[in-house]
Parts: sequence; C-alpha cells; structure tokens
Amino acid sequence: MRHPLVMGNWKLNGSKKMVNELIDGLRKELSGVDGCGVSIAPPALYLDQAKHAISGSHIVLGAQNVDVNLSGAFTGEVSAEMLKDVGAKYIIIGHSERRTYHKESDEFIAKKFAVLKAQGLVPVLCIGETEAENEAGQTEAVCARQIDAVLNTQGAEAFNGVVIAYEPVWAIGTGKSATPAQAQAVHKFIRDHIAKQDANVAAQVIIQYGGSVNDKNAAELFAQPDIDGALVGGASLKADAFAVIVKAAAAAKKA
Repeated sequence: MRHPLVMGNWKLNGSKKMVNELIDGLRKELSGVDGCGVSIAPPALYLDQAKHAISGSHIVLGAQNVDVNLSGAFTGEVSAEMLKDVGAKYIIIGHSERRTYHKESDEFIAKKFAVLKAQGLVPVLCIGETEAENEAGQTEAVCARQIDAVLNTQGAEAFNGVVIAYEPVWAIGTGKSATPAQAQAVHKFIRDHIAKQDANVAAQVIIQYGGSVNDKNAAELFAQPDIDGALVGGASLKADAFAVIVKAAAAAKKA
C-alpha cells in the first residue's frame, strides 16, 4: 500500500546555524505525527550535520543531486556511494533546475536513476512541463517522454520503491500551482502510463506533487487519490509551514 511522502528540497539555502535551528523546529512541530514519510534534502555540504541533527527522529535524510560516476577524476561531483555512506536515502534527480541550468538530458537523468538503484538508494525522479508546453497541450507527452527514458532502458520493475515528483515547471517558485483537479489528472496519467507495462508497479509508486506547494493548498491537493505527498521548495525552509504540509498529508491518508 502506498504511503505519502513529503520531502523538503532546500535548494541553495543553508548555514550551520540554519540547519540546526530548522531541524530543531521540525522535530518539535512533527513530534507525534505519523502516517506520512518525511525527508529533507539540504545542500551536500550540510548532509552530515543534518544526519546527526535528525538522529532519533522519523525524518529521513535526502540529497539534491548525484553524479553518474562512483569515483575518479570528476571535480566537484558527489557519488551515490558517498551519499549512501553519509546516510542519505531519497535522492532528487531530474529537477527542472538541473535540466535547464545544467542541460541534463532525459538520457543522462536515466543513468543517474540506474546508479542510485544499483546502490540501493531511492530516486526521486522529477518530471514536468514548461509553461509553453502546457499551453501547447503537451503536458502528457512531456511527462511520458521523461518517464520513458527510464522505462525503455530499465523496464517497469525499476520503478519499484521509487518516487516520482510531478512538478509543472511553470509552478515552481512562481506562487502559481496547478489546481488539485489538474494535478490529479496528470498524476493519474503518469500511473496509467506505467501500468501499461506493469499494473502492480504502477499501483505502488509514490507520485508527489511539487510546484508552489504551501500550508494553504496542501490539504486540497492531498485529498486527490493519486497525489502521494509533495516535494516542497520554499515552504520547506520554515518549520511551521512544512509541518502543516506534513500533517495535511498524514490526515489525508487517514481520511
């Protein structure tokens, strides 16, 4: 049975002081909350500090990126083995910011997916369309193409125990959010697309929504049958707002 997962993507934000204060706030806000997985993805520099700060809580460590190589002459990169060694579990790949600013292709992201699976880590595969693609009616085609990069090379089995994050690019950091009905329609399409190859795998894959998720719109989004939590950006930097989102996901599961 699927369980919701709410993950905080801190992006390029943080300091030693902020890590301790934010995690301390999260531990207090989320004490006694169950029924929803919780993960945070700080910048790589603070992963070890965050790991110690969340020790003993049900918050799981995540990371924002990974390289396709495990070791060698790749200056500035972080490997899957390193992330595993430091205690990270959920690794974000394919985020639109990586696709846009670092020109990462669907094929390159699929390689990252395979590397993470081989190390026993959980890929959080971000997919989603731009505003122009949305207006041109290409949402489903774009999502299918981004998923097929993995399906066609690794098969449907590769999506066992994996997280997909549908993030319409036009909604990230803009304050705009897809309506619950719009998001649900795309999430259902994603699940149905995988189900064409394996219905059992499709039924268990966690599909998060991301794109200006906040403490005001979370509950309505999570009420949809195919929305399994959220990948949260800006609101994950505030313990109280992030906690509201987690509690909304937990409540939706119990409803």
